[in-house]
Amino acid sequence: MSHPLDFIPTSSRKKIFFSLLALTLVLVGVFQLLDAPLQNPVSPSGIVSFELAGTMERADAIIQSWDARAQLFAAFGLGFDYLFLIVYGITISLGVLMAGEKHGRKFVKVGNYLGWGVLFAALLDALENLALWRLLSGWAQPHCPLVAAISAKIKFSLLLLGLGFSLFGWLWKKK
Repeated sequence: MSHPLDFIPTSSRKKIFFSLLALTLVLVGVFQLLDAPLQNPVSPSGIVSFELAGTMERADAIIQSWDARAQLFAAFGLGFDYLFLIVYGITISLGVLMAGEKHGRKFVKVGNYLGWGVLFAALLDALENLALWRLLSGWAQPHCPLVAAISAKIKFSLLLLGLGFSLFGWLWKKK
């Protein structure tokens, strides 16, 4: 199995990676601003609390704890996240590719799987956003909070694996 971003020329990968990393960090900053109105005693981690609610009761309690302004921030954030998931997905997956290539065959093989895993995480983020949007807009089915929570947990796990692999690969010296 090859890495999903193998088509990017080797000579361009670092430039593309660092450009996307800068954009990713800017978008993280925007999300910090969007998340601030969502944090309260019922939703201490803002949108992440909502993502991991898991039940209709918990999701409803979080939505009810947000005033109209906070709900607008949440709705905008869910839409804006569709741009973010593309950017972070490609950034982390490219970081995995570059870290894998730095260390040889076995590392490359693991990196190829993780590269696909990171892009799968971005797809799960899109599914999660849809479920959360349905909750926020009142179009929810009873399974929406569970779908969002499972998607978020798998997403976070895959992203942490990809980030860990990339950091390990960059920091570990080649033999």
